[in-house]
Amino acid sequence: MTEPTPHPTPAQDVVLVTGGSRGIGAAVVRKAAALGYAVGFSYVQDTAAAETLVAELTGAGARVHAVQGDVADPAFAPRFFDAATRALGTPTALVNNAGITGRHGPFADLPLEVMRRTLDVNLLGTLMMAQQAVRRWQAAGIPGRMVNLSSAAATLGSPGEYVHYAATKGAVDTLTIGLGKEVAPLGIRVNAVAAGTAYTGIHAAGGVPDRPARVVGRVPLGRIAEPDEIADVVLWLLSPESAYVTATVVRATGGL
Repeated sequence: MTEPTPHPTPAQDVVLVTGGSRGIGAAVVRKAAALGYAVGFSYVQDTAAAETLVAELTGAGARVHAVQGDVADPAFAPRFFDAATRALGTPTALVNNAGITGRHGPFADLPLEVMRRTLDVNLLGTLMMAQQAVRRWQAAGIPGRMVNLSSAAATLGSPGEYVHYAATKGAVDTLTIGLGKEVAPLGIRVNAVAAGTAYTGIHAAGGVPDRPARVVGRVPLGRIAEPDEIADVVLWLLSPESAYVTATVVRATGGL
């Protein structure tokens, strides 16, 4: 019987987090750094937030590196991996967190450019990052772990709000299940966290900053999630405690 490949300890792990300067991504970066992971994260525009986060964590003794770039750019995934490898060592885990809702409102009113941009960031960006990770891990024999950020919207549909966003997250769920099964024989685990509504800037970016207050009544637990609560599930899926979990979408939705 073949012995399983030992799981690296956090001190040996380099985790990449897309969209890591704010919201759930920043919560993942902070928690991973606190556990001893070296963390590379990407950001698109908010250089001040990225620099502040790096300074905060390096000041506490963590190894953290930020790379500016857009996951929808086909050249970004290899550049992100290469930059993180030079700064921190070989990446062994990936969190595909970068995402946008696009414009809020009825599906029939959405311009093509909004749908295309949402698709490019949420789905194509995730696909390209995932492919880059699998290619590298397969070539190096690394039992990598990947966590994709999905949403309760993938199964709820978000009618009247952002059906196009929900559709991209449904595709992320399918990617997670299919890819997870495909690479399981290589020792690579792929999972997703379907997050419920959380207190992040994604709602304001989509034009509805008051959305958490409006939808809290739908949540069986009666409250909106904090980013740290979603990050805890992500870190569990990266850990040895979830070693028998793959090709799975874990719901962190407050009961939705």
